[in-house]
Amino acid sequence: MRRYFSIIFFIFMVFVLITCKHGNADSKKETIIQGETTVLVDESLTPIVEDLVQIFESKYNAKINIVSKSEAEVIQALASDTSRIAILSRKLNKEEITFYNSKKIFPKATPFAKDAIAFIVNKNTKDTLITLKEVTEFMKGNRSTKIKGLVFDNLNSSTVRYISELAGIKNIPTDNVFSFRTNNEVINYVAENNGIIGVVGINYIFEPSEKIKNSISKIIVLNVLNTTDNQYYSPTQNNLGEGTYPLARELFVVNAQGYDGLGMGFSSFIAGEIGQRIILKSGLLPYKVPSRKIRVRNTINNDKK
Repeated sequence: MRRYFSIIFFIFMVFVLITCKHGNADSKKETIIQGETTVLVDESLTPIVEDLVQIFESKYNAKINIVSKSEAEVIQALASDTSRIAILSRKLNKEEITFYNSKKIFPKATPFAKDAIAFIVNKNTKDTLITLKEVTEFMKGNRSTKIKGLVFDNLNSSTVRYISELAGIKNIPTDNVFSFRTNNEVINYVAENNGIIGVVGINYIFEPSEKIKNSISKIIVLNVLNTTDNQYYSPTQNNLGEGTYPLARELFVVNAQGYDGLGMGFSSFIAGEIGQRIILKSGLLPYKVPSRKIRVRNTINNDKK
């Protein structure tokens, strides 16, 4: 009898250990709303992503590590499995999609907002108007324009790619075209130097960090000519919505995880009601304008205090 109870007790303990082990494994398993992952972010989009991650983490048992890099570095890190989630201002191209498909992975790009590239100058600049032709001609090497110099965040950034594609060039001129590492550095430099045009993502202007708030007060954003109606427009939320500002671009969450992980949950959150409201508040244009709830009252309170 004693031997019988010993066997039963042994089986029970094995069952408890297996259950506990299984429970611990489940608690650490990544799902769409829990676990830990890394998101690669185009550096020009960092402020809005930081806001979205902060709210997402406050609602779910999840930890998202943000790694900000230039666009080219994000694409490279994505391909080398540093992370399978990225925030970009473009979709993956055919070659990149083919690469993932060969690994039986089918990336999904979820659009979630529109932002824009802005041209900034020192506030002492009198001329606040510019045309894309002036910028593209300068990028081609034409120095007869009124532009004295252009400064970018990073030669591998999405802003450089965007302007280079507009100019139809592959090689960036070496004279009077400069680059740093971040948008913050560009803003700080333009704030202290006259005659230089900075090229930055507007998110840094709408939501400046403490490091550049003083510099923001020393710059102005140029109005850009829209050749369709020959009017000049600034990169405001309204102009992005009406499609009048000529340097607007769509933003995407690229999820190449290949399973139901935080990439899917974060994408759904950003594209959902809460995420879109955060984007609207940031000054960018949400992909879907959040609904407004109207409260109808049966009575009107006319009491004055």
